[in-house]
Amino acid sequence: MMSRLKITRTIGTAALAFGMAAVAVTPVLAQGANSPLNIPANPVMFGKNDPNVRRATAIVNGEIVTGTDVEQRLALIVSANGNKVDGEELDRLRMQVLRNLIDETLQIQEAKAADVPVDDAQVDATYDRVASQNFGQTPEAMEKYLARVGSSSASLKRQIRGELAWQNLLRRNVQPFVNVAEGEVTEMMQRLQASKGTEEYRIGEIFLAASDVNKTQVFANAEKIVEQLKGGGSFVAYARQYSEASTAAVGGDLGWIRLAQLPPELGAAATGMAPGQLAGPIEIRGGFSILYLIDKRQVLTADPRDALLSLKQISIEFPKGLSNDAAGKKAAEFAAMVKTIKGCGDAETQATKIGASVVANDQIKARDLPGALQDTLLALPVGQTTPPFGSIEEGVRVLMLCGRDDPQVASGPSFDELMSQIEDDRVNKRAQTYLRDLRRDAVIEYN
Repeated sequence: MMSRLKITRTIGTAALAFGMAAVAVTPVLAQGANSPLNIPANPVMFGKNDPNVRRATAIVNGEIVTGTDVEQRLALIVSANGNKVDGEELDRLRMQVLRNLIDETLQIQEAKAADVPVDDAQVDATYDRVASQNFGQTPEAMEKYLARVGSSSASLKRQIRGELAWQNLLRRNVQPFVNVAEGEVTEMMQRLQASKGTEEYRIGEIFLAASDVNKTQVFANAEKIVEQLKGGGSFVAYARQYSEASTAAVGGDLGWIRLAQLPPELGAAATGMAPGQLAGPIEIRGGFSILYLIDKRQVLTADPRDALLSLKQISIEFPKGLSNDAAGKKAAEFAAMVKTIKGCGDAETQATKIGASVVANDQIKARDLPGALQDTLLALPVGQTTPPFGSIEEGVRVLMLCGRDDPQVASGPSFDELMSQIEDDRVNKRAQTYLRDLRRDAVIEYN
């Protein structure tokens, strides 16, 4: 028997690394970001770099990042993507994980030097919270899960320590120097009111930097990323690992924006996208972007998908080994029974007649359901059901709408919330520069 509403919602995504190439002769002043370096347009390469030789460990300012550190962190990413990572992609992931671990080490070292280290109690408390909120497990069960996938609690705790250390550093060395004038916030609120009813988009982005020299290789890598994303990879995980934009730390999430705020190429690509769709790779100034439309809404307008629904799920399961014909007959009998139900109060009585089960949930937001079910349920009168859906493996079910509380008109962010959003954006941009400086000054030895 089914013990809960069985409705799944997935977000597709993925990622990888980038390469560079070159050849040749006449020195010229390179353009764009490389101009201060005076790089020849066609450099001659002296010596040979074997791309098959990959250094898997490093010493960062005297601190060792081991091969075990890399492999255990890699195992978490592979597990999050359903273990669907091929050999070539695995190599790229491994090198990116090493780069991330180097950044993490620099952040922890800088926090310690700035006298804002993270204590073990903070790390343990965050680890316990991650186990409970993200995995629905006790810390002990979480440790067993991590060991089973080839990782460890020590690896996850190190990542947590790095993130907390970075937050401490930003609070100490960046946030106090970020100022947002009240006039800026007021002007932004006025613009929001003026744009009431226009569409806003919540977009995820993976940005890969490219130059004229390595454009072809980066584009090829971006296409492979899209292929991985369409295969079911986690967009958030890959954006965190591979995006070179400042939003990488938040899984590539740009937040709620209007398309006019994007570069024209990205705005044009996002127009007409539906939530859950990918676009790209799209060439823009400085590289390529991959977009994922998380959601869209109308500014300061109530969204029907925020309606709170009261549902009953009526379902049957098929015995193992049941033939398609027998399953079809049972599904038809189930569909006929559903048509006889006279409202939600009659659901249990009718379901019992054919051995179907009923589960109720009166706290489901429409937007938390799969897209197809959102549209169907929002168009239903109370007491009516969706068409049957399911499979021989999972059984057949319908959802009956028992009630609906429509959302109130959105008032938009408050003054303080909007000020906080602007501050966060500026802190993120300065954080990117801060980390770039740490990398530039680091002494790193590869083994």
